Order: sequence, then C-alpha cells, then structure tokens
Amino acid sequence: MTAPPAQDLLALDPAAQDLLFRRARTANTFTDEPVDDDQLRAIHDLVRYGPTAMNAQPLRVLLLRSAQARARLLPYVSSGNRVKTAAAPLVAVLAADIDWHERLPELFPHRAQARDGFAGDPDGREEQARLNAALQIGYFLVGVRAAGLAAGPMAGFDPAGVEREFWPDGRHRVLLLMNIGRPAADAWRERLPRLSYPEVVRTL
Repeated sequence: MTAPPAQDLLALDPAAQDLLFRRARTANTFTDEPVDDDQLRAIHDLVRYGPTAMNAQPLRVLLLRSAQARARLLPYVSSGNRVKTAAAPLVAVLAADIDWHERLPELFPHRAQARDGFAGDPDGREEQARLNAALQIGYFLVGVRAAGLAAGPMAGFDPAGVEREFWPDGRHRVLLLMNIGRPAADAWRERLPRLSYPEVVRTL
C-alpha cells in the first residue's frame, strides 16, 4: 500500500505549509511597500504563545523604520548585508534581555523564588536568555511568513557595536537582524539542499 504524501499527514493544510516552509525563502530584495504597525502587532499576538523555559520570554524587538535609525545601524552591518538592509522597508533588531528574571514573579508565579537564584547567576541567566530568545526568533520568523511577508534574517553584523548603539544599558545581547517586507521579483537565490530524514533523525 502506498503511503500518503507527507503533506497530507500534517494538520496544517498544504497551502499554509507552503506559505510557512516549502515555498518560503530568505528574501534579499523587497518592494517599497511599507510594513505597518498593525501587521507587526498581529505577528506578535500570534507568536507570543510559543513556549519558553519558565515562560521567560526574553526576546526584545527593536524596529528600525526611519532613515536616521537605519543610518545608526549600517556602520555595524557587514558589507555584504549593508545595501539590502538600507533598502528594506523594515529592519528588526532581535535581542535577548539578560535581566529577564526580574519579571519571573509576574510571568511564572509558581517560580517566584527562582528570581533570586538567577540574580546571583549572571552566566546562567544569560545562557537562558540566549537560548529562549533564539527559540522566539524562530517563532517570529514563521509569524512574519504567516502575515504574507518575507524575512531576510542576517548574522553578518557587529553585535557588540549594535548593543552599544541601541542598548547602552548593557542588559541586552543582540542575536540577529531581520529585514522584513514584501519580496521583490528578484528576491530569491536558488534554494540550497536540505538534509534528509535519515541524515537528521536517529531512533534508539
């Protein structure tokens, strides 16, 4: 008996699977159509339900819209990413708040005492911040796609410089930049290979 196509085994309908994963690509060029605040609020309202350890929610998002804000960022962006970042309708600076523990009693009432433990463990606190913010960045990327927008995530930048420029308080660690907008006609590069199931998954 022939097995059903993989897409038929998922609860999400095939069109949504394509929108979020199969046909979604990292965009390098965008149209000049703006990304408005209502779209960003809708994205946040969806992805904020993704799980994080202890409900920490350490991701902080800085949206750069104005030319002045973009000009402050560009000196810290690698030469290969600078032109597309300057031209994108919106740039999100995605950072981890390493003092996330201060809100533990509010966000996770049953672990209120853990705040004091993390207060005395700055290395462990930062490790948790980075891990959980990275999870949230994944949710955010899928949320951008769910809004019918394209994302261009980038790691080619100077994190310490961006932190000094936008978060001089020292309590944030910048993890990723993400250009957001409607993809232009030439937005995509050829898709690179993906690992197969046997290359990734092992069963004991």
